[in-house]
Amino acid sequence: MPIATVNPATGETVRTYQPHPPEEVERRIAAAHATFLTYRAAPFDERARLMRRAADLLDEDRDDIARTMTVEMGKTLVAARAEAAKCAKAMRWYADHAERLLADERPADADVQDSGADSARVVYRPLGPVLAVMPWNFPLWQVIRFAAPALMAGNTGLLKHASNVPQTALYLGELFHRSGFPEGCFQTLLIGSGEVERVLRDPRVAAATLTGSEPAGRSVAAIAGDEVKKTVLELGGSDPYVVMASADLRRAAATAVTARVQNNGQSCIAAKRFIVHADAYDSFAEDFSGRMAALVVGDPLADGTDVGPLATEQGRRDLEELVDDAVAKGAQVLCGGGRPEDLRAGWYYRPTVLAGITPEMRIHREEAFGPVATLYRVADLDEAVAVANDSPFGLSSNVWTRDSAEVDRFVRDLQAGGVFVNGMTASHPALPFGGVKRSGYGRELSGHGIKEFCNMTTVWQRRSRD
Repeated sequence: MPIATVNPATGETVRTYQPHPPEEVERRIAAAHATFLTYRAAPFDERARLMRRAADLLDEDRDDIARTMTVEMGKTLVAARAEAAKCAKAMRWYADHAERLLADERPADADVQDSGADSARVVYRPLGPVLAVMPWNFPLWQVIRFAAPALMAGNTGLLKHASNVPQTALYLGELFHRSGFPEGCFQTLLIGSGEVERVLRDPRVAAATLTGSEPAGRSVAAIAGDEVKKTVLELGGSDPYVVMASADLRRAAATAVTARVQNNGQSCIAAKRFIVHADAYDSFAEDFSGRMAALVVGDPLADGTDVGPLATEQGRRDLEELVDDAVAKGAQVLCGGGRPEDLRAGWYYRPTVLAGITPEMRIHREEAFGPVATLYRVADLDEAVAVANDSPFGLSSNVWTRDSAEVDRFVRDLQAGGVFVNGMTASHPALPFGGVKRSGYGRELSGHGIKEFCNMTTVWQRRSRD
């Protein structure tokens, strides 16, 4: 697969890169390992100084890197600027909190008095070089939410980014270098997916994190399992967006549009299945589909564009196949469906709402990675929970209700890594992020995320007695 920037708004190949040859990959792995041996002992205040410097540089570069992201994968320029700002925020958050999050933990003396120790504690030590296999949809944020905690914990990073965002990948390596991090602390590997196994099997690479498709996650998990190496996986999602009869329906419908088409609909945590109580269904469906139909589809660099192109031509084909299959099996198209007639170049797809979804349709089980929403009518809370859980994925979920008993039930019973009540799913540095079922395992962000690539070491100590 070529490593190239192909503008999804035009289909034009902007820039092509040669993959790193084996000897360069070896040099970078060796540098990551050698740097780890010294960087792991760097004090937290030094790591924090470097991380804050990286955040400052990212703020200075925001407009330029935002434009690069838009040209590489098609998100709107407004969304790209917001992504860069969010990354800088997360970097500063970890610079401010990492030392506290990784402080030694000391159990109460009474809890360990029968262990024979005079004192005991748990310390967190970095593992070593971590390989990050990252996707194109949030080409800056997906990397930073791994890199900021990993580097603050004392690890080093090797980035294998998606092959269609090479300029963003190279920028990230340069950003940490310009910030003053030691050579080898964070490096980009320009390699194809076929080279991941060789890197992951290298004994100097301690662990791996992957955000991407289920097949990619299975492959990396299998290789890492064979090597007995730690992994964190964030895979696909088909998040439910449940609207109960007591909900503020106008707010729910307005938020639903953003929840579905954020990042041109290409987000693992985008709401995809809209499960609506029968008493609210007609009103919500009319409002939601009307708002979706009114979105402006066009050049992502232009002011006023709501939805840009899909990132790849294959991605649009995959989405078209899901919609065509659903329609052939009886789904109703409430709005959209198909390519915009006025946009001949680029990989655009109209925001679409489908109703009458049944289990026989592929879109009921498969993730729709684009601006396509599916609507379900349910009779009561029990059916809402059942439909929401009827998915192989379990990344996050959204619930709209004014009934506190319903909130408690959803929190208890929804099979997901998050439940967002009266709002849309979003990631935040202070909150753990990850899923269950085929959405993966492990957590990113928060104190949970920074500890994923640490060795939790028990220190049992008895005083020397003459």
